[in-house]
Amino acid sequence: MLDKLLSLDTQLLVYLNGLGSDSYDGLWLFITKQINWIPFFLLLFYIIYKKIGKRQTLYVLLFIALLILITDQCTNLFKYTVQRLRPCNNPDIKDVIRIVQSRSSFSFFSGHAANSMAAAMFIYLLLKPYFKYTFLLFLWPLIFAYSRIYLGLHYPIDILCGYLFGMLSGLFVFRIYQFTQIKYFPL
Repeated sequence: MLDKLLSLDTQLLVYLNGLGSDSYDGLWLFITKQINWIPFFLLLFYIIYKKIGKRQTLYVLLFIALLILITDQCTNLFKYTVQRLRPCNNPDIKDVIRIVQSRSSFSFFSGHAANSMAAAMFIYLLLKPYFKYTFLLFLWPLIFAYSRIYLGLHYPIDILCGYLFGMLSGLFVFRIYQFTQIKYFPL
């Protein structure tokens, strides 16, 4: 059953990756770089600041840093335990897919997917009471993580598992944040 699932995963990767073209490579290379998302992050922190104030925003930043640390380290633990080759390094398919970017580290699961989904989940839960369309925040991890498939760096299962881990991590750390709010910053 695992072999069948991995085979379907590879087929889906080949299909999704094959949708790319040279004319869009630059766009997806831009999207995949975290530093290019800084204006988006600054906008989010400005919105958070306007809704909850300076002191609480600094507290939220501390929790988001903790969240990214947790997801990043757990991602590395999984990558070096599972040791799944990235599609760009897999000799069975590297001649079939479009390799736009290459990395030598392992593939399972995607740190881009885990970190972006964890942060999106935390910020979603934080801002949901203030904005009706906060769910649109989840477009960010979808676009960000798809770039990894487009570039030939991750399989779809890597992305989905990263999303799942990120979602659970974001929820868990947000619950801790809420608990500390009740205990140390009662309303």
